[in-house]
Amino acid sequence: MSTTSGPTAPIAPVSEVELIIGGMTCASCAARVEKKLNRMEGVTASVNYATEKARVSYPAGVEVADLIATVVKTGYTAEEPPPPEPAPADEAAVAEERDPETDALRQRFTISALLAAPVVLLSMVPALQFDNWQWLALTLAAPVVVWGGLPFHRAAWTNARHGAATMDTLVSVGTLAAFGWSLWALFFGDAGMPGMRESFRLTVGGMDGASSIYLEVASGVVAFILLGRYLEARAKRRAGAALRALMELGAKDVAVLRDGREQRVPVDRLAVGDRFVVRPGEKIATDGTVVEGVSAVDASMLTGESVPVDVAAGDTVTGATVNAGGRLVVEATRVGADTKLARMARLVEEAQSGKAEVQRLADRISAVFVPVVLVLAVATFGGWLGATGDTVDAFTAAVAVLIIACPCALGLATPTALMVGTGRGAQLGILIKGPEVLESTRRVDTVVLDKTGTVTTGRMTLHEVYTAEGTDERQALRLAGALEHASEHPVARAVAVGAEERVGELPRAEHFENVPGRGVRGLVEGREVAVGRLFAELPQELARAREKAESDGRTAVVVGWDGSARAVLAVADTVKETSAEAVRELRALGLTPVLLTGDNRAVAEAVAREVGIEQVIAEVLPEEKVEAVRRLRAEGRAVAMVGDGVNDAAALATADLGLAMGTGTDAAIEAGDLTLVRGDLRVAADAIRLSRRTLATIKGNLVWAFGYNVAALPLAAAGLLNPMIAGAAMAFSSVFVVSNSLRLRSFG
Repeated sequence: MSTTSGPTAPIAPVSEVELIIGGMTCASCAARVEKKLNRMEGVTASVNYATEKARVSYPAGVEVADLIATVVKTGYTAEEPPPPEPAPADEAAVAEERDPETDALRQRFTISALLAAPVVLLSMVPALQFDNWQWLALTLAAPVVVWGGLPFHRAAWTNARHGAATMDTLVSVGTLAAFGWSLWALFFGDAGMPGMRESFRLTVGGMDGASSIYLEVASGVVAFILLGRYLEARAKRRAGAALRALMELGAKDVAVLRDGREQRVPVDRLAVGDRFVVRPGEKIATDGTVVEGVSAVDASMLTGESVPVDVAAGDTVTGATVNAGGRLVVEATRVGADTKLARMARLVEEAQSGKAEVQRLADRISAVFVPVVLVLAVATFGGWLGATGDTVDAFTAAVAVLIIACPCALGLATPTALMVGTGRGAQLGILIKGPEVLESTRRVDTVVLDKTGTVTTGRMTLHEVYTAEGTDERQALRLAGALEHASEHPVARAVAVGAEERVGELPRAEHFENVPGRGVRGLVEGREVAVGRLFAELPQELARAREKAESDGRTAVVVGWDGSARAVLAVADTVKETSAEAVRELRALGLTPVLLTGDNRAVAEAVAREVGIEQVIAEVLPEEKVEAVRRLRAEGRAVAMVGDGVNDAAALATADLGLAMGTGTDAAIEAGDLTLVRGDLRVAADAIRLSRRTLATIKGNLVWAFGYNVAALPLAAAGLLNPMIAGAAMAFSSVFVVSNSLRLRSFG
């Protein structure tokens, strides 16, 4: 029996856009924007406060202008990212690129701190007070509260217009209340009288509010919070660095063939089908197919292969790889966003879009904490006014509630611990990117190690020499080294350097000839010498030697002269001396090591045996490295990734914890969460220990900051703390947080 159903409604096409969001000052701002966008019919949005971007999917019928209008109505700004500008030819200009917003914030903090310091000293130390000191304090504090605190006041006003409250609201209301009270006491009370002195009182009741000023509270809070904001902004500045580093690897211009003539044009003007010339040492401009020439291409940054790949007409090549041999003519097959490099950049961007749990926890608490404090301050004022009828005492107690709750310690909890931790880490060869990367270090149980450049040196080295019966080893090395000295191939360089180290000065080769994909030959000391795969048959002992070398993961190079094969040279990437010890230290931390590489399985397993790793994942492309990490995470493992190449960048960003070797590429370093500056794998264990210690300190600081407020608020509401003491307590909480963070300097 069949049934007939009505026509199925077509699925509306969905578009995606990325918006740059401005005006967000805390993660609760991002949550508000995200909530408003998701209320639009058919719209799905994710707003990342760290990168200040929103990734929005929207159906047909909704325009980008509608999305921007919704964000603007919420109280923030939104715009589509500007088209990428051509990279400057001067790399120094890239390195010196500055962020105007961060510079402005630093300037605002510096000026505010210089003005607030004498105000705090005069107000808190009676011995320093002189006649009319309060007017000097007012002169210094006014610009701090008005100009220094302008970002907080502006954000608080914007939030208020949209019926919301954030940490900015608390800072703004608290500092303006303290400053406003001080103005009233100075101009309408007794605080402006010559000879006025501040004195400490523990409670509200019985104090003369008309003679008390709180300028040190108003200016000190602003300076402290500005410091926290500056440190946070400096860390956030690095959010997009991985993408910039990836794209910087590409060629800037290219020699395009037009009407048979070479014409250099910017790489972004390349089109599919264009033919371009790549000379030795140049980067290949984009993905394409070789149509003319033979060469060796160094693709280690993309594939992990330690040996350059020989290419000839008909072979494909990838943009950003380096032509290590002869002249090539390449036909472009993919350009712009379709290239492998651009796809890797997108992988890194997607992998970095997560949000830190500790930040979400703090934001959830603060989202409730701020309105609760405001309500409590109003309730305190009403309660005191109803109970005592004294407006001065009621207002003083309410101000104490606001000041004691100012989130100064909360703003310093993360950046100060991070600064001390990173400072100590730098001394140990460890760079920590930011607080959001530390959470996973506590639960990491698996460490994935890239092979080339991480476990190994990334340089080919001559290891063993096998000779046929009757052949002198020194003579074989002397002749092979002389011939290979004329070649630029990495295997040839390894043979030449190794021969020179073992037998001394080498003779010169004559009539040198490169046989593409097979080897080289020439005349050395009157003998016709050949090196590579140029011999049809090998003596039995050399055939066994070649099999043994290849089974050990070595590259076997056959050497012969006068028409006969005489020796086999085993060349391989060298394992770093410290790698085996590093693997033992990682195991001691409870981590399971996994070797991940683009090299062939025989090479990978040989390296794994040498350093003591049991699990090997080999012969993977960059995209497959990401999938390998995802598979391990899907098994329930918390994965740390250690790598050094561009091919590792996306996997580093995908892992729970990315550790980049500082001797690697900028893209890997920027994509990693931690950077091991010395390039010593043993530092990876120290990095994880330091990260765990730093995270514990951050969490301890956050617990103190919230716990202090929770404990102190009832005291302030009960009138047991006047605003002066509240200000001192607020300052002490900040000092405590900084002091707790300074304990990280003893890590070792």
